[in-house]
Amino acid sequence: MSALPLVAVVATAANGVIGFQGGMPWSVPSDLRRYRALTMGKPMIMGRRTLESIGRVLPGRDTIVLTRASEPPFEGAILARSPDEAIALAARAADRRGANEIVIAGGGEIYRAFLPRTIRVERTVIGAEPTGDAFFPDLAAAGFRLVAEENGAADPRDSAPTRYERWERASSPR
Repeated sequence: MSALPLVAVVATAANGVIGFQGGMPWSVPSDLRRYRALTMGKPMIMGRRTLESIGRVLPGRDTIVLTRASEPPFEGAILARSPDEAIALAARAADRRGANEIVIAGGGEIYRAFLPRTIRVERTVIGAEPTGDAFFPDLAAAGFRLVAEENGAADPRDSAPTRYERWERASSPR
């Protein structure tokens, strides 16, 4: 297991929705800029469906895909078969880049699988309550406490307002 902290970066609607039919049920360019800033230069662990919804490996980051598929969906993605293997691959990538943390980047199954090991969550709350089929776990119930929040920087193209939250584990991860 990596000594590097695992940090989830997620955007959720006010009702906990993180996705609908393989995509995000909102358009918030200001949050995409925040996501880029929070993940740049760091290894990211995500599921195959999340990477497919992004449509490519994001530049400046290592993409570790936790999947049962025999090949990664895009060139440049690094295939992992288990959470422990994903963490080990991410730790090696972090060492090469000089990164100080590993990002858990979704989707729902990946967030749930890694939440017991996650020490911090950088959450954007989208001010909407869309229909969804993928949800983020309740952080307070999972042993996290809200330590910081601020209103997001609005972009005229945002479909809804945002609030940024930082949650930290109230006790040490399992």
